[in-house]
Amino acid sequence: MKTSDSGSTSDYAEEAFTFEQISKLSGDVLLEFGAPWCGHCQAASSAINEVVNEHSELRHIKIYDGKGKRLGRAFKVKLWPTLILLHDGTEVARLVRPLRSDEVRQLMLKLN
Repeated sequence: MKTSDSGSTSDYAEEAFTFEQISKLSGDVLLEFGAPWCGHCQAASSAINEVVNEHSELRHIKIYDGKGKRLGRAFKVKLWPTLILLHDGTEVARLVRPLRSDEVRQLMLKLN
């Protein structure tokens, strides 16, 4: 499993976590479901990475999603990219197909 700090859309981790493992993560985690070839994911990448870089304490996990990928289905992901903000393994908020960094910043405010 990889965590992302580069601006690349190619650093999606193949499904390395189960839903149970995700629910046991401590602290604040941002899950990003998508695919490296997805145009929406590529368009959102710079906005997402800009905000992630402002939150050095945040663990950012990019998960390669698609047909047959259980983790995306467990989180009921239907569109990419879908950002899911977790605190101690519990979903706090989600954002689907952001285009601007201010949208992602609004999501991050849900942690407070």
